[in-house]
Amino acid sequence: MNKALLRSIMVKRNDTQAVLAEAMGLSLSRLNAKINGAKGADFRQNEIEYIKKRYALSPRDVSDIFFENSVSYKDTKGQAND
Repeated sequence: MNKALLRSIMVKRNDTQAVLAEAMGLSLSRLNAKINGAKGADFRQNEIEYIKKRYALSPRDVSDIFFENSVSYKDTKGQAND
């Protein structure tokens, strides 16, 4: 997860983690754990969708924020036969 990018988007919208946590029905500590990936905490699909709508994120923004460390098909293309 690219937490710096998420935080920069939140700052641009004058939002804080506390405000976002309340809007999502999460405790601040739970949201913080999800942002930092602490104790295996990850965002669920519906939470990602909520953040996408709240900040009017493009599909690219969502990918850059939430799937930064994921390997894409493009990255693995042609490697299966190696």
